[in-house]
Amino acid sequence: MPSIHACSSDPEHRALVEDGIPTASAPEQTRALLVQIHDESLDEQARLSARDAAVAAHLDLTDHLARRFRNRGEPLDDLVQVARLGLVKAVDGFDPDRGVEFVSYAVPTIVGEIKRHFRDKGWSVRVPRRLKDLKMDLSRASATLTQDLGRMPTATDLARYLKVSEEEVRECVTSSAGYAAVPLSAPMAASRGEGTYADLVGGPDPAMDTVEDRESLRPLLAALPSRERRIIGMRYYENLTQSQIAARVGVSQMHVSRLLSRSLTAMRKGLVLDGSAGGTLTQ
Repeated sequence: MPSIHACSSDPEHRALVEDGIPTASAPEQTRALLVQIHDESLDEQARLSARDAAVAAHLDLTDHLARRFRNRGEPLDDLVQVARLGLVKAVDGFDPDRGVEFVSYAVPTIVGEIKRHFRDKGWSVRVPRRLKDLKMDLSRASATLTQDLGRMPTATDLARYLKVSEEEVRECVTSSAGYAAVPLSAPMAASRGEGTYADLVGGPDPAMDTVEDRESLRPLLAALPSRERRIIGMRYYENLTQSQIAARVGVSQMHVSRLLSRSLTAMRKGLVLDGSAGGTLTQ
């Protein structure tokens, strides 16, 4: 079976590869496993075996994402275990019928689990666990509702979807300010040698800005209709002009401009709702 790296032309997948995120080398086999997990016509043992195989096929992904959070005061082995817990949740919660690549769904789920681990370890004020959990639920609900509604969800939409009050949604956003960062002047763990965390700070790296933007935009891009996602890919990953895109898609340049404008507006709103700084989205 050909490698997904060689055969995929999907811009969403291409972005994952360009970011160095490990993806399954046999996507059809992976998808078949994910379908089997939810196939109630199979016996429980067959479904559990498919679940175990799907998890095993993506362990490289969890290790890769865990390493992104090393040197932040937590042992890498602990982060790997947390990331693998996130992978199991992603496998259990993935819906193959949505037409989204599994890795695109799994990455924010795993990263969210790692961030929750840090939040549980570092809140400077006493924040109820329900609000810590709700923050991750809000992120997932936002991506789901954006796809279902064709627009960014309001606080009312999110509250209704999660069966919580609008006040809880707003309280959750406000409580995020209660996280305590480790000061740079703090001494490093003995296993890392002498010095403070300030000694680990390197010089500016402009390329890192694009990585953060890609991570923030990926679930928003996945929530767009397939044609708009394709046009975004041609514009920003293939660097085609609007006229070239129009010729390839078979619509007018003006229509391409409108679709780009609508897509970028939706993603801007998503960045604001998620609280991400993000880069400037332009046509």
